[in-house]
Formats: sequence, C-alpha cells, structure tokens
Amino acid sequence: MAILEVCVGSVQSAIAARDGGAKRVELCSALEIGGVTPSAGLIREVRKVEGIALHVLIRARGGDFLYDDNEVASMEQDITVAKECGADGVVIGALTADGDIDKKACQRLINAAQGMTVTFHRAFDMCRNPLQALEDIIQLGCNKVLTSGQATTAQAGIELLKTLVQTANGRISIMPGCGVNADNASKIIEGCGATEIHASARKSVGSNMRYRHSGVSMGNPDNDEFARKETNPDEVRRIVEAIA
Repeated sequence: MAILEVCVGSVQSAIAARDGGAKRVELCSALEIGGVTPSAGLIREVRKVEGIALHVLIRARGGDFLYDDNEVASMEQDITVAKECGADGVVIGALTADGDIDKKACQRLINAAQGMTVTFHRAFDMCRNPLQALEDIIQLGCNKVLTSGQATTAQAGIELLKTLVQTANGRISIMPGCGVNADNASKIIEGCGATEIHASARKSVGSNMRYRHSGVSMGNPDNDEFARKETNPDEVRRIVEAIA
C-alpha cells in the first residue's frame, strides 16, 4: 500500500486530509503560486490536528528557485520556527542560475533541519540534468524528492519517474506529484514503482459572506474573492482506496 501526502493551506484542509485517510500533509500558503512558507501561527494550529504527519514548505517567495544569501538566511530561520512549532519535516529546494542543485544553499537548509525529515520539492522539475540532480540530492542527505518527472503532470512523467525510482534504488524516496487524482494515482504508482504519492485533492468552497462589495479586488482582478480551494475529503478517500 502506498502512502498519500496531501498539500494543504489551512487547518480545515488538514482535517479533511486526515479524515480522508492521508498519512501526511505538506503545509503551504499561497498554493495558487505553487506555495510559500506558512506562518508560525498556521503551523502551530495544524500541528494540533491529531493522527497525521506534518511537513512544512520552506520557500521564501514565488517565482524561480534561485535564492540570494538573504533569502537562504530567512529560510533557515523559517526551518527553525517550523521545528519549534512541532513539524515532522520540511520541504526545501534551491537551484543555481545554470539549473543545477544549489548544494551550498541546500546544505545550509538541511543543517538547520537536523532531526527532521527533508523533502526536496519540485524545484527538481526545473533542473537541467535530473539524474545528476538526483545524485546531488542523495549526497546532501534528503529523504524524499517530490517530482512530476519533469512533465506537466506526474502521469505524463511516468517514464522519467520510473528511471528515478530505479536509479535511486532505495537510497531516497521518489514521490510523484502534480495532477494526481483517484483516476490516475494507481497507474502512476504501478508505472514507476513509487511507494508514496502527493496530491492536492482540492475543491472550490464558497464564502459565507452575505454582504459582498463588488468591483474591488485584493489581488488579480480575475480572482473570485468569495471562493477558495480546500481539500476535499471524499477525493482524498478515493485516492487512498485507489492506491491501497
């Protein structure tokens, strides 16, 4: 049976993931831009959700994964906060300008995370040489790699995912993610040989606001200010059943 990790952005979603049968959550904020580090308050509140492991995304900003010293220093501090808040693991990643693993930056983050599980996130999917990157990540001491197989979805990236699993040969866990759902989760796992998988399993949830002031946006004018994405426990349950 494979393990399901669900990326979540709220306490409500963490509870839904747990209730649906997921074993672990990756806690992020700003999921619409791929996720950034959540606040200490949110980490503490999600940590109160019993029965599920908590990994925290450590990402200073949206955009690329090329970070300067100030950004790396801020992420080191974020890792310390996540550890103090009781997180079981952190999710990190950094690249050089040439598309290789930034081993210096990643080593600093891994050192800060001592005693925690470390996942290298989908910055992996933006690197120029995935097999060399995999060896670098293993050498650094990461425990997992979250990847779509450098494709638009994990299903489309099955061939590279299979190669990564075979090359890793048990030295690190390859965790497929991106576009994973109840219809394709088992195909991805069977196709590449992974033992854990990552999904968002979200649905749109309407606001309870009765008064709605129109014509004003808090961000992108195309966004619906009165809807948000939350984890769907039924979809989580379907994925868990599919990979059992």
